[in-house]
Amino acid sequence: MGEPLYTANMSSGVSVDEFQALEQKVLRAVEIVKKERELRSAAEAEAATLRQQLAEQTETARSQVQAVQREKEAAESQIAALNQDREAVRQRVEKMLQQMDELV
Repeated sequence: MGEPLYTANMSSGVSVDEFQALEQKVLRAVEIVKKERELRSAAEAEAATLRQQLAEQTETARSQVQAVQREKEAAESQIAALNQDREAVRQRVEKMLQQMDELV
């Protein structure tokens, strides 16, 4: 089929042991690259999950802020209505006191 990748008497001056050592280094490098790619893929997936969680939490926080704002506005409106009621009662009491003074 073809010539073997290496022979006992390699013409380039590289011994079989040196070639085998190089081959082992290449195989280790390939394994390291595979592992790094797996780790990178896992890290990218985790980052995507974390971005999604952050987006969801941001939306939840935004909704909560809006709910608090609505509650604040409702409370302010209620305070304004109570202040108006208090002022109306104060005016009625003053009017009754004036009427009582006129009777005396």
